[in-house]
Amino acid sequence: MNTSLTVRRLAGEQAALYRELRIAALREAPYAFGTTHSAALAEDEATLDALVQQLAYSDHRAGFVLYTEGQPAGLVGAFFEEAPEHRGFIRALWVAPAVRHLRGGELLVSAATRWLIEHGSTLVYAWVTDANVNAMQFYQRLGFVPSGDRQTLPSASDEWETLLVKAV
Repeated sequence: MNTSLTVRRLAGEQAALYRELRIAALREAPYAFGTTHSAALAEDEATLDALVQQLAYSDHRAGFVLYTEGQPAGLVGAFFEEAPEHRGFIRALWVAPAVRHLRGGELLVSAATRWLIEHGSTLVYAWVTDANVNAMQFYQRLGFVPSGDRQTLPSASDEWETLLVKAV
């Protein structure tokens, strides 16, 4: 069976879809996304709508959704930090377990990277939780390498994450 995969930028009216994918990601891997499942569930509708509007239309951050056979199956974010360096980051990559073997993660990272390049990035960064060995190996297969920077997770001070970087 040849499964059709597509990636599209999150649309402004997709707040419910964004919440659904984000909660699915946090349910599966609560250690990997810098927030908690309960915090995502508690987020008020106005805050979520404002975030999705930014992810849909901003030149400083974007969200992308993976679809398989027209059904949502993954999510990734891209953003530029608000600092003089103006570094471009990929964040919160998640693909539904049932379709991971289809290389949707690569499509999502590619879409986010393309968007960052179109907005001036020559290096792409990603913070990856040290406990998420599969994610670390995934990014390294795509050419990301450790930058030398590490920090504790904002949502769990006893867990660490490593900053990866890739020249594009």
